[in-house]
Amino acid sequence: MTNFAHGREAEAAAAHYLESQGFTVIAQNWRTKRCEIDIVATKKRTAYCVEVKYRQNTQQGSGLEYITPKKQQQMSFAAEIWAVQNNWKGEIVLSAIEVSGQNYEITKFIETIN
Repeated sequence: MTNFAHGREAEAAAAHYLESQGFTVIAQNWRTKRCEIDIVATKKRTAYCVEVKYRQNTQQGSGLEYITPKKQQQMSFAAEIWAVQNNWKGEIVLSAIEVSGQNYEITKFIETIN
């Protein structure tokens, strides 16, 4: 399976997890020429822009370790663009989900990245 295919499977698992937690997934793989958001989900008038990080095993380290301050800036930029394009007036939160293994298990969900 290609990295692209693994990424799609991980995003699907993350979307299913979010829905099981009461979120409504409103976009997956949202993109512009300059940015992207893996999943946009809503819950209680808040939009969650979710970064999905997949690791096949722990030898590569935690996927969440790759959410650096620079990545957070990129996520924030994408969230702002999404909000403008969708006329979103509510709160926006940056979130992350770590998915791992061949069964695409959710190993960690950070609802709010600081």
